[in-house]
Amino acid sequence: MSKDHVEIWNSCLSVIKDNVTEQGYKTWFEPIVPLSLTDNVLTLQVPTQFFYEYLEVHYIDLLKTVIKRFVGAKGKLEYRIPVDSANSSGTITLPSSNRNYPKNPIGQPAPQRLSEGPINPFVIPGLKKLQIDSQLNENYTFENFIEGECNRLARSAGLKIAKEPGKTAFNPLVIYSSTGLGKTHLCHAIGLETKRLHPEKTVLYVQAEQLSTQYVTANKNNNRPDFINFYQMIDVLIIDDIQFLSGKAGTQDVFFHIFNHLQQNNKQIVITSDKFPSELQGMEDRLLSRFKWGLTADLQSPDLTTRTSIIREKLHDNGITFPEEVIQYIASNVRNNIRELEGVMNSLMAQSLLNKKSVTIDMAQQIIDRFVRNTVKEVSVEYIINIVCEFFKITPEQMALNTRKQQVVQARQIAMYLSKKYSNASLVSIGQQCGKKDHATVHHACKTIADRLETDKQFKVMFADIEKKIALS
Repeated sequence: MSKDHVEIWNSCLSVIKDNVTEQGYKTWFEPIVPLSLTDNVLTLQVPTQFFYEYLEVHYIDLLKTVIKRFVGAKGKLEYRIPVDSANSSGTITLPSSNRNYPKNPIGQPAPQRLSEGPINPFVIPGLKKLQIDSQLNENYTFENFIEGECNRLARSAGLKIAKEPGKTAFNPLVIYSSTGLGKTHLCHAIGLETKRLHPEKTVLYVQAEQLSTQYVTANKNNNRPDFINFYQMIDVLIIDDIQFLSGKAGTQDVFFHIFNHLQQNNKQIVITSDKFPSELQGMEDRLLSRFKWGLTADLQSPDLTTRTSIIREKLHDNGITFPEEVIQYIASNVRNNIRELEGVMNSLMAQSLLNKKSVTIDMAQQIIDRFVRNTVKEVSVEYIINIVCEFFKITPEQMALNTRKQQVVQARQIAMYLSKKYSNASLVSIGQQCGKKDHATVHHACKTIADRLETDKQFKVMFADIEKKIALS
């Protein structure tokens, strides 16, 4: 073994070490063994096929630079990989850039080289963006995502991310809310806007359940490294309904490594959940702690103004008009979530078109009675607060005061308990609406009320009167 190739590789390493993380250097460069330098071709031995593929995807530009610097302008690079079969041992030799690309779990074509001509082992043409279906719904845009107080923070953060993916403090962006309040719409809008502003970026929307299924398949087929490698090449990764990873240790482990790689390389991550991250059960602490690195924003039930705007937007998009009193009636009586509101609107528009009749309040009332009131109803926290305050003859503003006055404290605790029981709002959201309290305070309030219901008969009778008003609403 000549001394030249060892010296040259050590010189290369001195530059590489200054341009990668300490962990990256130990993982991907220390195991490399220089074998020879012949005719300007530096041959390196790497442990495995995946190791070779990873270097080619993630460090090829750096390798090109150091080879050119220390071998010369005509310098080339090739790899040798040890193989061990039942009958013999040896190596296989692969030129740089002549790699097998990671298999795509989404089922789309693998990425292509920029040039389909002869491969130059030194001048690496690089990768196009991954040729994958982003899985984004073109109908879910920012233009038809109506802004209101209920979603302003999350929507504004999403727009900022789309303009500068991976470069803001909102990485990851975690959006949480109960069902039907627009989480999926918003994350599709972020993806579509990112693609519009940055067509060179690879954007992928995937449901957490789909991610888990892909991982199980990859693991079964011994393709775990390809699965990880594929997801690490995404520029903007959007995971919807992360709660479906609860209890799935294998998928959580692999997502942990994907998350770390993307975050460290300034790739954008967007996650949705039906609960505040710390309330998710069956999730590893190391993942939950990383979800807190960026911004966590909730979507709340739309207020009357926002509901009215949503109705007007839907009518405009479909070229239909409703009388103003009908619009106000629908907005006032369908309060729970946007999905429910859109369902009522679709039914009314269909009846109007099929029967060629104008929509009336009577028609709207019939649809709402059938569509909304025959379903398990979610009551908003705001509505519960108003019912409780009316019972105790105080205002919501008084209930939010930081006071130890027994009447106010009791009203607030009851409102928290009923909100947890009748709404899908998270403990964090309930606390914010009940005097800007934290989720621990809400948890304590719920336990206090539950204990009193078990031991205080007089309190139980009073509580039943309040609950009846909510149950009949």
